[in-house]
Amino acid sequence: MMEKTKNLVAIPVFNESDVYDIIQKVKKYSVDVLALDDGSTEDIGNGLKDIHDIYVIRHKRNLGYGKTIIDAFRFAIDNTYDYLVTIDADGQHEPEEIQQFLSRIPFRDYDILSGSRYLLPVNVDQEVPHDRYRINREVTRILNDITGFRITDAFCGFKAYKVEKLKDLTLTEHGYGMPVQLWIQAWKKGLEIRELPVKLIYKDLTKRFHGNLEDAQKRLEYYKNIIKTELKDMYSDAGKKKGLFT
Repeated sequence: MMEKTKNLVAIPVFNESDVYDIIQKVKKYSVDVLALDDGSTEDIGNGLKDIHDIYVIRHKRNLGYGKTIIDAFRFAIDNTYDYLVTIDADGQHEPEEIQQFLSRIPFRDYDILSGSRYLLPVNVDQEVPHDRYRINREVTRILNDITGFRITDAFCGFKAYKVEKLKDLTLTEHGYGMPVQLWIQAWKKGLEIRELPVKLIYKDLTKRFHGNLEDAQKRLEYYKNIIKTELKDMYSDAGKKKGLFT
């Protein structure tokens, strides 16, 4: 008999009007749904509260993508879920692909099942903003050199987690660099990682980051600084020696 597990799907939201359709598609898989509204307009926020049979956490102001995921982890832990799946609401993840993650629950040999948009052949010149692909490749290389994980996509938000293992992590990065902090902490705690191919979707190739992160070089340095902070004194002995940050 298949082991029965308590599963949650968490959806970070920041003014994505498609979220209503995504939620309805996710609900078809008989899982609990948590929408994390990161300071959206009143229309979006009130609309989420009007949806039956979902949980909603609402930030009064925009606190960052990382904070929504950290809140999802805390909610899953506090409410004794066995597995947590995260899916973005910006149209870059197909809700139908959730079944790929759910079908592998319960995990036996790993703790995080991470989606990868690069496990299958893709035309990166036509399908991916150049600076995002370049930075993803560089950060992924650094992380692999440090952790030995051999991941192919450091920034895919489509993931499934053993909630019990999330208790070991102390995540503090509220911005887009939170996944980088997560990888390093997962390695420190001995978590096992597997990847699963998911579709590569960029609906708007002109979409940009805001503030300092709009500058690609500053964004790369931001990610590197998170790694350095997580490694602390290990940086001088391991990272610098290996030339990981050159």
